[in-house]
Amino acid sequence: MDAAQSDLQSAARSSDACRTRVVLDIVGDKWSLLVVRNLRDGPRRFTELKRAIDGISQRMLTVTLRSLERDGILTRTVHDVMPPHVSYELTEMGITLREATAPLLEWSVAHLARIDDARAAYDTRTTAGDLEGR
Repeated sequence: MDAAQSDLQSAARSSDACRTRVVLDIVGDKWSLLVVRNLRDGPRRFTELKRAIDGISQRMLTVTLRSLERDGILTRTVHDVMPPHVSYELTEMGITLREATAPLLEWSVAHLARIDDARAAYDTRTTAGDLEGR
């Protein structure tokens, strides 16, 4: 392999590494993984998702669903019934995302109480430190 080919491959790897931020934006988004998790058992309607995801606004759910659809994580199906309704379902890629992130979500649930305790302890320390003029 000559130097030019090596430089091209190195540039391609660097570009791919930078582009992984796109994927990390999906995973790191506040709501996306909760939507993906709630679609694990099959298609769901908008109102079902809204009820299942505590704290999400209608607008934020709409934005999240559109983003996940754009990224190929889920599909949106309009059912021609009266009244019409829409359902959302994970694509094949969405299923693999759910499988990849399920341990992270399980870890979150398992450690939530400990995180709350650590935050409370930290906040107590920093508040006391602020009062002491540190």
